[in-house]
Amino acid sequence: MLIRKALLSLWGIRILLLAFCPVLADGPADNQSHQVRPIPPEGTPWNEDQVSQIQKPLQALQARLKQSRRSLKGDSERLRLLCDIDVFVSAVEVALTHQEIYDPEKSMAQAQEQLDVASARLEALLERGPTWLDKAGLVPRGYRSKIDDSIQPYGLVLPDTWQPHSPKPYRLDLWFHGRGEKLTELDFLHQRLHQKGAFTPPDTIVLHLYGRYCNANKFAGEMDLFEALDHVKKDFSIDENRILVRGFSMGGAACWQFATHYAGLWAAAAPGAGFSETKEFLEFFQKEELKPYWWETRLWNLYDATVYAENLFHCPTVAYSGAVDRQKQAADIMARYMEREGLSLTHLVGPDTAHSYHPQTKRELEDRIDALARIGRDPLPRKIRFTTHTLRYHRMHWITLTGLQEHWQKARIVAEMENDSIVRIQTQNVSAFRIDMASGTCPLDPTRAPTLQVDGQTIQAPRPLSDRSWSVQLVQSKDSWALGTLSQPKVLRKRHGLQGPIDDAFMGRFLMVGPSGWPLNPQVGEWVASEMGHALTHWRQQFRGNARFKLDREVDASDIAESNLILWGDPASNSVIRDLMEALPIQWDASGVRLPDQRWDAGHHLPVMIYPNPLNPEKYIVFNSGFTYREYDYLNNARQVPKLPDWAIIDIRQPASPRWPGGIAQAGFFDEKWQWKPQPKIALSEAATAP
Repeated sequence: MLIRKALLSLWGIRILLLAFCPVLADGPADNQSHQVRPIPPEGTPWNEDQVSQIQKPLQALQARLKQSRRSLKGDSERLRLLCDIDVFVSAVEVALTHQEIYDPEKSMAQAQEQLDVASARLEALLERGPTWLDKAGLVPRGYRSKIDDSIQPYGLVLPDTWQPHSPKPYRLDLWFHGRGEKLTELDFLHQRLHQKGAFTPPDTIVLHLYGRYCNANKFAGEMDLFEALDHVKKDFSIDENRILVRGFSMGGAACWQFATHYAGLWAAAAPGAGFSETKEFLEFFQKEELKPYWWETRLWNLYDATVYAENLFHCPTVAYSGAVDRQKQAADIMARYMEREGLSLTHLVGPDTAHSYHPQTKRELEDRIDALARIGRDPLPRKIRFTTHTLRYHRMHWITLTGLQEHWQKARIVAEMENDSIVRIQTQNVSAFRIDMASGTCPLDPTRAPTLQVDGQTIQAPRPLSDRSWSVQLVQSKDSWALGTLSQPKVLRKRHGLQGPIDDAFMGRFLMVGPSGWPLNPQVGEWVASEMGHALTHWRQQFRGNARFKLDREVDASDIAESNLILWGDPASNSVIRDLMEALPIQWDASGVRLPDQRWDAGHHLPVMIYPNPLNPEKYIVFNSGFTYREYDYLNNARQVPKLPDWAIIDIRQPASPRWPGGIAQAGFFDEKWQWKPQPKIALSEAATAP
């Protein structure tokens, strides 16, 4: 505990120094990486009297919650619903502890109201049940995240037609909020208690996502959608074929991301303004001169919606922009990329309008989206067109990619049921895939063995089963396709959820593991202490949870089984790192850091990396890194993309900065079997080419 507090205090000094940076306007002034304003901004703390007014009822409510957990032991349903109370308590506690107060009087009123709501809900839950779920209107809620055990907020708008316990499946619209550097949990919950939002379609549940603050719903913010949606489905009947995604500004960017990356899940998408990729937006909107490393341009292929534009073949999309809004660029560039795929974007433009909805154009947008919602999603299209660059995004309806020839290059599959016995498939950069049709959905003739035409090769597949389900797996070997599965699970290969890069470890449950021993040398030890403090502090600030932490000697079998292990230190200071080194493609000891083609001295260098855990290949290990974008990138959401690939060698003689953890001596990706491979000789500024 003392080590942990010391590390947090060390990084806390830097945060205090950042408070003296001037607050700059969005735009070119935020392009100065040596002068970065803090996000979230420094607050104006409550005074002693205000703290006392909040602290007393907060502590009393915390004590009641603790007692309630004991009294409800064994009642799993009501224990689960305590999150709807905890969410308010947590919001007030965070504001109080971290002084994220931007209007003391207003925040006082918000905190008092939310403690009152929490108290009333607790009383109702213990005496009558979750009465707040029994009536139409605004319903703020919370769930416990699997990623870090934090309580995350969201808000529901239940329509006037809502009836509790009704079996009727409802349309559900997911709403992504705009950028809000001061949008704390307290402020978000206040909005969800009092504001219905821009769109409240009739007979529709609207789910307002917090998205873990201000990251355009990326990384843990991306997972927030699926965790919140799963939580909603436990209490409400949702029509799986009438789920829509919508958002404006930063929320419009999130909408483009989800529409293209998960196109098969939605009935329609309605992105407004925002951005849809990194390079052109930053050059146009931010007036930033980009000089990316070669791996950065590859990693833009994780979140750029433009390179996933073909997937909108499966997601009807109506974009909106104001005619004089600079963020109209997002839809304009998407239209260009969609045209390249033979798709024409419906783009509604509000006349003489800047960064807002034009009233008349908004009504047209509502009419078009409501019409698409009435039709609903096609759950089993006869033709699939799917593009990806990573197995993180691996599925479109009945096609699942299970292997790529090379990550971060374009992979594509087109599959079509030509009739009731022939399926024609074309692939690009795909090494394995699966066809899955659930019970009652396969339209093929169950009395005939279907013929698969895969890249011109004819393969006879097994018949659909009598319940009208069908499942087939295909693997490529030496340019030839065959029925079968990939190599046994214990053989390392990149696959969904185990494909990197470093940031991918923070999209699942993770545990920070600190060192308890002496480092290889003082310089490495100091760097590790500083960067670990940075990772812990910035996880809370940017992803709004407290990262779980243990020392190396405290790690047990359940941690290895359940969590990605984020290992801090070196083979001397961290026993978990020491025990794993022989199984890794990077070697590291007192004599140096070694790859097959290069060596660096251990006094000034150390590796950061992601790799399947040799003790549990279903989970990751990470060496010496939190999420890889830093303070400079907080200033514009289009910058919030991975900055490091699968591995990098850090030169600690160059100090950590708001952009990098130190100097980058070398970096690259592991191959599809998680082994080292030579890195391409590409110029520093390998820029993406727009169509």
